[in-house]
Amino acid sequence: MATSRRSVSISRSGTPRSVIGTAYALSPFCSLPSSLRPRHGAWVSSTTTVPTPPLALRASVPLTAACLVTVVAALVPLLSPLLVALALGALVANTRLSRTRSLQGHAPVTKWLLRVGVVLLGLRLPVADVLAVGWSAAVVIMVTVVITYTGTRYLGRRLGLADDMVTLIAAGFSICGAAAIAAVSDAVQARERDVALAVALVTIFGSVMIGAVPALSSALGLSSTQGAVWAGASIHEVAQVVAAGSLIGTGAVAVATTVKLGRVALLAPTYAVAARSAGRHGEGRVPLVPWFVIGFAVAVAVRSLEVLSTPVVDVSSQLTTMLLAAGMFGLGLGLRLADLWPIPTRQLALAAMSTVLATGSSLLLIVVLGV
Repeated sequence: MATSRRSVSISRSGTPRSVIGTAYALSPFCSLPSSLRPRHGAWVSSTTTVPTPPLALRASVPLTAACLVTVVAALVPLLSPLLVALALGALVANTRLSRTRSLQGHAPVTKWLLRVGVVLLGLRLPVADVLAVGWSAAVVIMVTVVITYTGTRYLGRRLGLADDMVTLIAAGFSICGAAAIAAVSDAVQARERDVALAVALVTIFGSVMIGAVPALSSALGLSSTQGAVWAGASIHEVAQVVAAGSLIGTGAVAVATTVKLGRVALLAPTYAVAARSAGRHGEGRVPLVPWFVIGFAVAVAVRSLEVLSTPVVDVSSQLTTMLLAAGMFGLGLGLRLADLWPIPTRQLALAAMSTVLATGSSLLLIVVLGV
């Protein structure tokens, strides 16, 4: 019979494990010498699993983390709460805290939090506001999304990356960052580690663009409206767009956010494209339109009917951020330094090229169409 330490080695090397939400942990007796193990006439397995904690306990940790990062983001407006939550989760993942019972079996909770957050994201999107930006801005939105998504997919295949990873980056950089990645991850059945890496990349590159787009807009002599449209059509996260718009000008925030939400509106068709593509490669087909994408469309319809009061919309917006931040914390638990080394240079290269596609194509369209 192998010793407990040998059992650990076999388990880690011979069994593929999900990077996030690992359901198994060693029993307290595994680290004890055999002479100190209890003897009741029956053998105590050295790989006894720790029972999964109750759902409420598993959800309480990411939600508490989300509350904390929301406060931090409120104190430092340029910090994305999703990025802070992801970083906090990664910090926990690389310490002894990751072994606590409350974090065991949290993967389903993480997925549920992200899905509900995507649904509520639709309440931020009144269709009338998107249409108000005009046909030229609408063309910029749609063409930029198509070029960024398809171009990223093509470049990712040329780089030899796995198709699911390429799709995550393509969706995140063309639609709405972390929320799009969380939604599309279901379609391609991506590994949690890949999801977390894609979220980290889209957040980092989007954060760089907060300062880059306003600075380039000024250097190129773009008007405030053109700069706002460019920010909304190219920057990845909604919060990042708001920050960039505020640097361009007071009136630019509303225009930039509206254009960005126009990209968010394309989340459902992007999911459908990703799901159809994944269905050709996976062991089985995933639902073409899952419940949370339907919920997103319904939320958009409800918001567009203008039946919700301003306080309700404000609360739903805060709740959306909190749920997505909680989900990002869960994804961050998959960012273990040992698993991210060596540095994923091809993924970094694809993220950089996808950013260039989004910024370059949208700027060209703005100039050509005279937005």
